[in-house]
Amino acid sequence: MDAKPENSWPRLLVTGASGLLGLNLCLGLAAQGRAVLGVVNRNALRTLPFPVRTCDLAQPGAALSLLEEERPQVILHCAALANIDQAEAQPDLAYRINAELPGELAAWAARNGAYLLHISTDAVFDGQRGDYDEEDAPNPQSVYALTKLQGEQAVLTANPQAGVARVNFYGWSLSGSRSLAEFFFNNLSAGRSANGFTDVLFRPLQVGDLADLLLEMIAHRLSGVYHTLGAEVLSKYEFGCRLAQQFGFDPALVRPISWREAGLKAARSPNLTLRVDRLQAALGHALPDVTHGLQRFHEEHRSGFAAQIRSLAG
Repeated sequence: MDAKPENSWPRLLVTGASGLLGLNLCLGLAAQGRAVLGVVNRNALRTLPFPVRTCDLAQPGAALSLLEEERPQVILHCAALANIDQAEAQPDLAYRINAELPGELAAWAARNGAYLLHISTDAVFDGQRGDYDEEDAPNPQSVYALTKLQGEQAVLTANPQAGVARVNFYGWSLSGSRSLAEFFFNNLSAGRSANGFTDVLFRPLQVGDLADLLLEMIAHRLSGVYHTLGAEVLSKYEFGCRLAQQFGFDPALVRPISWREAGLKAARSPNLTLRVDRLQAALGHALPDVTHGLQRFHEEHRSGFAAQIRSLAG
């Protein structure tokens, strides 16, 4: 994240500030001395270098009351019900959080001249062919993916000037177990084998790299849908092997397996190779690749940043 003069920095509100993306982004901004307000719900945080408001955004009227009090100029909406199996079990809650709430935030932003950047997912596609661009019709295969697509639609209906970023990312989280990279790290560092799906393709992006791109999107006030993903396509098995090599673990511990053998409750989209041409053109540069992201992930572990994040749990 390149620093900017403080007087050019807008009042930024980040929902889901205890989540993987929200927390990493807020910590990065705070380290630069830039003002940011985080919004959390259930996950208490302590000794934070940035202010936090606790609010259950799923409750009717709660989000709008918070926005009226804080009057942000930019809203980065990261909060979501992102657990795929929980969304299958609680579809009404998933709809409220993932579909209705984003539309409410977008409508407030439109009425008050604020910019909203909404975080969505690459899983809105069924993954049957891959190489999707932003004009291709989504076909979600789970409650989570369906409600995230409905959230995109609600945002752009209420506020065509808003931005929507479809993402897939990894990094160090509050619990130490929220991302695919942490799953591989936790198992491989303990000498345990870990399943890697050979038939699920994606474009992973390290969370710090994603945060940098989102701040660029905010600076450009990009509107509409953008695939905000890594430059490189690989399988989840290949990703696990690359992580093992980066950390010096035994790549043989990554077990090649089909996702259909894993006993998952919700279907997975096998080929999520979304095109990133539109974002690259808008920003004027290439997007980070897996090598860059895993080097950053490794350096954050070596420097103690990963431990610092886990220490913030209240």
